[in-house]
Amino acid sequence: MTTRILASASPGEVRVAVVRDGALLDYAIWRPGAPDGVGDLYRGRVTARVTAMAGAFVALGGTEGFLPDSDGGAALTEGDMAVVRITRAAQGGKGPRLAAQPDVPAHGEAVGLIARGEGPLVELADRFPDAAVDVDDPTLAVRLPARLGGRLSFGTKPFADDVLERMEELERPVVDLPGGARLHIHPTPALVAIDVDAAGALATGGVGAAAHLAVNRSVIPELARQIRLRNLSGAILVDFAGLSVRRRATLGPALGAALADDPLHPRLLGFTALGFAEIVRPRVRPPLHELLAGPHAAGLAALRCIAAAHAVPPHRLPALRAAPAVIAALEADAEALADLARRAGRPLILHADTALGTTEWVVDDERGG
Repeated sequence: MTTRILASASPGEVRVAVVRDGALLDYAIWRPGAPDGVGDLYRGRVTARVTAMAGAFVALGGTEGFLPDSDGGAALTEGDMAVVRITRAAQGGKGPRLAAQPDVPAHGEAVGLIARGEGPLVELADRFPDAAVDVDDPTLAVRLPARLGGRLSFGTKPFADDVLERMEELERPVVDLPGGARLHIHPTPALVAIDVDAAGALATGGVGAAAHLAVNRSVIPELARQIRLRNLSGAILVDFAGLSVRRRATLGPALGAALADDPLHPRLLGFTALGFAEIVRPRVRPPLHELLAGPHAAGLAALRCIAAAHAVPPHRLPALRAAPAVIAALEADAEALADLARRAGRPLILHADTALGTTEWVVDDERGG
C-alpha cells in the first residue's frame, strides 16, 4: 500500500490530505496565521487553583488555560510560574487544555508564547513516517522541520480530481453511500447526531429485520471513516435505521472494531435506552465543521478564489467587498493578506459592506493607478 501526504496552500490556509492507494485516509486544515494553538509552548502563571475541578487556571498572556492536576498541576500553587503546552484547542468560550512541561525551565517573569506548535501537516507526517509529502508551494518548506526534508517534493497540483471531490464532500452534511444508504451528520453545540437513512438501500430489497441489519452493518466502515475525516469529537450519537433497541446492540462489536483504527481512540460506550449508539471521541483540534464556519472561513474562501484568478491586467486591481466581520477576521489573521499580496504581486483592496450578511463577500474589480 502506498501512502502519500498531499498539501495544497492558498492564502492563509493549507489543506492536507493523507491518501492511501487513492483513498482519503485523513484530512486537516492548517491556518498558520490563525493557528488552533495545539502544541504551543507558553510560560504561564497560575491564577487560581480549583480543587473541585482537580486543576488550576493558568494565565498565558491574552488568554487563560486549564491545567489538570493529572497533567502536572497538582504541585503548583497560585502565583507559580510554569511552562505549559496546549494539548487541546479552546472551544465554546472555554480556554485551551494544558499540560505542564517540567523539563523546560520557566526562567523569567514574563507570561507569553515561547514557541508555536508544528501544526497538523507535521502531525500527519509524523503519524505516517514512511509517506512522501507533496506540496504545491515551496515556501511551505520553510515552515517544516528539517527532519521532513528528505520526504518533500513539489508540484503544481497535488490533489487529483477524485481526491479533491472527496475533500469537497466532507463539507456537506449528507453522505451518499454505495447501495443507496445515506448518512446525515448534524453537529450541535452539545453533541454530533448521525442518522443512518437506509430507505434508498431497501427500495429494491427486503424490508424485514434481516435486511435492515445487513444495511446497517454495511454502513459502519464508512461511518467510522467519516467521523475520523471530519474530526468529529465529544459526544457522538448514531441512530441506526429500522432496528429494535435489542438488534441495534448487536452492531456494537462491528462498530467498535471499525473505530479501533482511529488514532484518537474513540470509545463506543454502548447504546442508550432509545437505541442510539453512544460514542465519545477526544477533542484535540477543532472539528472540520467549526473550521468551515464563520467570518474567518468565509474570508479565506474569498482569498482562495482571488488567488486562483489573480492574473489580471496590471491596471486592474482585485477588491474584496465583504461583511465587516469578514474584513476584521482577515485583518486579525497574521498571514493571509500578506500571503495573497506575495502571490498576486499587489495588496488586496478591502471594503467593508454593512449591507452584506455576516459571512457574505463579493469580489469586485477596481481601476488602480
